[in-house]
Amino acid sequence: MSKIKNIFQNGPVSPLFIAESVTKHSTKTEIGAHQIFLGQIRTDEIEGKTVKAIEYTAYEDLAINQMAVIREEIFAKYNLTCMHIYHSLGIVNAGEICLFVFTSSKHRKEATLACNEVVERIKNELPIWGREIFEDETHQWKTNQ
Repeated sequence: MSKIKNIFQNGPVSPLFIAESVTKHSTKTEIGAHQIFLGQIRTDEIEGKTVKAIEYTAYEDLAINQMAVIREEIFAKYNLTCMHIYHSLGIVNAGEICLFVFTSSKHRKEATLACNEVVERIKNELPIWGREIFEDETHQWKTNQ
């Protein structure tokens, strides 16, 4: 297994970081396709209250180790050139990015399928939790959809 990478960062994923990540790949001319998933915090209305932010927590060591296994399985299944994953911890406000998944390959189908699978597996398999914070400062645990 390759080096285990920490997928977590404190706070939101900045648009500048996303742009810089894409720009860094312009020298990798064997790549023909990139697929990007950006998870953004919505202002959902739940029982008359509006979500203003989500506070993310995780069992970090377990999540990082599980992500390393998922990463190896995705690379074995799809012909990818590279894959990058960043997930927020702490408070992320509505409109900000909390998840950035970036896959690259020679052809679009591989990049697209791999990116979609990674996102689903993160949501379903990693011990990451979100607490919705409402405008009135009350909160509740979020359920993934």
